[in-house]
Amino acid sequence: MCGIFGMLALQNQINPEKFNLPNSTDIIKHRGPDDYGYFMDDNIYLGHRRLSVIDLKTGQQPVYNEDKTKCVIYNGEIYNFQEIRKNLISCGHTFITSSDTETIIHAYEEWDKDCVAKFNGMFSFAIWDTKKKKLFAARDRLGIKPFFYAEYKGIFYFASEMKAILQFKDFPREIDQDALASYFMLSYIPAPLTIYKQIRKLLPGHTIEVKKGAVKINKYWDLDFYPDHSKSQKQIIEHFSGLLEESVRLRMISDVPLGAFLSGGIDSGIIVALMSKNSSMPINTFCMGFGGNVGGYLDERDYANQVAFRFGADHVEHIVEPDPQNIIENIVNSFDEPFADHSTIPSYYLCQKTREKVTVALSGLGGDELFGGYERYLGFKLSSLYNKLPSFLCEKLIKSIVQKIPERADGHYTINHLKRFVRSANLPQDIRYLNFFSRMDVNKKQMLFSSPENYKESFNNCQELILSYFNAKNASNPLDRVFYCDIKTYLPEDILACTDRMSMRHSLEVRVPFLDHNFMEFCATIPNEMKIKLWDKKHILKKAALKLLPKEVVKHRKQGFVGPMSIWMQTDLKNYIIDILSEENLNRHGLFNYNTVSTILHEHFNRIENNDALIWSLVIFQVWYNNYIN
Repeated sequence: MCGIFGMLALQNQINPEKFNLPNSTDIIKHRGPDDYGYFMDDNIYLGHRRLSVIDLKTGQQPVYNEDKTKCVIYNGEIYNFQEIRKNLISCGHTFITSSDTETIIHAYEEWDKDCVAKFNGMFSFAIWDTKKKKLFAARDRLGIKPFFYAEYKGIFYFASEMKAILQFKDFPREIDQDALASYFMLSYIPAPLTIYKQIRKLLPGHTIEVKKGAVKINKYWDLDFYPDHSKSQKQIIEHFSGLLEESVRLRMISDVPLGAFLSGGIDSGIIVALMSKNSSMPINTFCMGFGGNVGGYLDERDYANQVAFRFGADHVEHIVEPDPQNIIENIVNSFDEPFADHSTIPSYYLCQKTREKVTVALSGLGGDELFGGYERYLGFKLSSLYNKLPSFLCEKLIKSIVQKIPERADGHYTINHLKRFVRSANLPQDIRYLNFFSRMDVNKKQMLFSSPENYKESFNNCQELILSYFNAKNASNPLDRVFYCDIKTYLPEDILACTDRMSMRHSLEVRVPFLDHNFMEFCATIPNEMKIKLWDKKHILKKAALKLLPKEVVKHRKQGFVGPMSIWMQTDLKNYIIDILSEENLNRHGLFNYNTVSTILHEHFNRIENNDALIWSLVIFQVWYNNYIN
């Protein structure tokens, strides 16, 4: 795993002294502390930071083709590189290293832009073709690895993290209004947007080509949901179990110590089970628990211990205390833009503790999106039944009663989910789902900003961006549309972005077997009634898991990896939040209506409405603004 940064002059030449070349990758050293390298000529600079995982002795980058007319810098892993390598050797290519990186440059020589279709892995890479004076870059199919780019004053920039671009003092930091509205709706900023007007994210499954000053972006992969009802449940389980085991086996290839995240849920449990099956040594596993006032939070460490015991794992657990202000600066500086998923806090500590023992860890991320693991999926499915009730019963009675119920004193989300459900269940399907996961209701959206009329169009633009995926032709069944929408938005730019930044902050590589594209393409053919059966989320995956995991682990209630943030905000973190969201602090930029912010806090502290996600978004924004803008 590594970090990349590059600059291509679209006009004139690059001044090495002005941009402090070749030392400009120092700022992303955490992504690759083991080595560095660069290529530079009059109009291009390619810089690389290396975390050594495979081919420790000869895997330095950039890597060149035989006559050195092409070179590549790369962040990621190509898991099927040995198979591709054999094919390329039979085509006449000569290899001088054992690294997967060299496979990329020769594959590009052989198949040009179509090379990306050959790769099974997670990656972002950039190739410079000296003869054609062309830059060719790509991001993996699911967006596991990031790729940021910008064009400013005749220079095309790209990087694994935005800080590599922002390090230059004359680069502008103008806030993108659409991105800011999206952030408060979602707690993250969806691609292609970033918080900065001049910087964009390359979409997953896309390539970018820069030649003669022209920038061209192409899509090379997508996921289509076409349910196949011809197979029995047993046949489906056998097929996807085989694909997943092969995916795990490929992701265990490493020349450095390897481990796994073990949350106590079935996704990570299955990964550990399959790792143990394919290893002669005990698996290193790592788990997080939570301290302080945890209220109704269900700690899953006991379930993680059961899995670790069954497979003889070398298990480590760590307790996260409600003191995020000690790491919040590190979290904000890892993203370079506002990012407010609660899971950054346990993820930060999990990656920190994991890196003390291993360099590579496997994760169970992706199982929820593929098999229907979130509460909102069940809510969406049940809403169609709810809408069959008489409208007067839903609107006049049920909705009226539910809206008056106070939030639970232990901080659990049951009442909050119920309120979201009755507010949105009768809306059109796409708007209904958007409201299920949006962090803001209509009233707060209109009143959060001090100049709400300026943000009305931006909120609409965010809605159109998200719903363009829900309404895409890649799925016809409503629940499949939900899965597709999350796989294209929430998964890459929230879940995977969090995992990448927190892991690379600690120079840890994280691999995600559930996101093998072959596995995903098969899972997209599984009828969704096998994924959510009646009230049972992830039904078919649980059936498969019963062959591997203790019954208690498979059957227990899912908690998620966010921690007891709601109750922490009412107790341990209350004074910290009140201070950072004080009128004095908010007035430094004047973006928000202080009365609205006060109402948001009052509702949460007094259990009128659970606003923990919106409050945390405000807190993170304040810290980011002070560090990056102010």
